[in-house]
Amino acid sequence: MTSSLLRLRNRIASEKGATMVEYGLMVALIAVVVVLAVGPLGTAISGMFAGIAGSI
Repeated sequence: MTSSLLRLRNRIASEKGATMVEYGLMVALIAVVVVLAVGPLGTAISGMFAGIAGSI
């Protein structure tokens, strides 16, 4: 291999860990999942409390 290809291969191999962009994408995905889960959960809890209040 030429020296430039060796340097490129060594540079790619030496980069470890997640970049800030990857962390940002993970946080955004988690936020979307939380928002999608909280909506129906809030509606279910509200209905449950309305049912309890109606039976009292």
